[in-house]
Amino acid sequence: MGGAAAAGERGVREERLDGTAAADDASALIAADVGGTHARLAWIEPADDASAFAIRAYREYVCAEFPSLAAIVVAFRAETGAPAQRVALAIAGYVVDGAVVNVSLPWSVSIAALRDAIGARELAVVNDFEAAAHAIGRVGAADATRLCGPERSRGGAELVVGPGTGLGAALRVPQDGRTLVLATEAGQATLAPETDLEFELLRELRRSEPRVLIEHVLSGGGLARLDAAIRVVRGAPAAARTPAEISAAALDGGDAIAAEAVETFCGWLGAVLGDLVLLYGAQGGVHLAGGVLPRIRPLLARSRFVERFLAKGAMRAALERTPVRLVDHAQLGVVGAASWYFDRGRAAGARSLSFDAAQA
Repeated sequence: MGGAAAAGERGVREERLDGTAAADDASALIAADVGGTHARLAWIEPADDASAFAIRAYREYVCAEFPSLAAIVVAFRAETGAPAQRVALAIAGYVVDGAVVNVSLPWSVSIAALRDAIGARELAVVNDFEAAAHAIGRVGAADATRLCGPERSRGGAELVVGPGTGLGAALRVPQDGRTLVLATEAGQATLAPETDLEFELLRELRRSEPRVLIEHVLSGGGLARLDAAIRVVRGAPAAARTPAEISAAALDGGDAIAAEAVETFCGWLGAVLGDLVLLYGAQGGVHLAGGVLPRIRPLLARSRFVERFLAKGAMRAALERTPVRLVDHAQLGVVGAASWYFDRGRAAGARSLSFDAAQA
């Protein structure tokens, strides 16, 4: 959907130009959102208003079709004419000793080598869900669907969570008129079962992973693991299916195993999110993003997601007052990378900063 246009009132406007502007424009930025499956890049230009910027060009690439991240950036520049002096990179994982640590990426990423390969003067790196959390403030009502809780938040910390190639999570905390964003590795925590079926599935999943992580189930690959494990538990023939195939089969309504896999996924997600809200004190709201949920939106709405989210005993009353929204903004990651970059610049009193990638 036209995410950038819909968010225009929040400081993002969309200008799809032909990319013929001068490539030496020092104020422009390439914002990149790189996950294990897709890389999304945008040519960003600051607007006159210090809090706004414009998207001049946007492209989406399949990571596995390119030999490196640098090759994707080079392709984007060739297609759009975007300048390369400044790049804000939102990427799944963290930077340790100058390299991105993430097992989901199809190639290794060295920050210094990437900067040299694309000829960037500045390369700022941020965790992808930290970037998504920065973008939430720019998402318009048309890009979000309320799943439960009140229309208006009571204020306080907000949680941004998304199952995609893995499970990303970040916390937005209001602080002295600003918003502090904390990236987390919630997806690396141990998954806790509650229902009899979940205990059975966990035993099956532990045959290949002695410690089952939250993202081993609550991710695209996790949906495929659930589908395979349910087949074993139900005595159905084995079949290797992609998350997209499982989602499509469940939406069609004629595949009982796919339907149970998606229902189990949604219910377990609700239970985990309720735990995370209580853990982080995120009663300001939950924003669900990521690539999996928009595809199964009608099934999510009919599932036990809300029931399991609220089923926290004496804390149910607090969770009932916590808004939960599904965000479907195609350009959330690049908007977040740009927002984070410019927010960092304004905080330091300048728009252009040479960030140390190891600190970013």
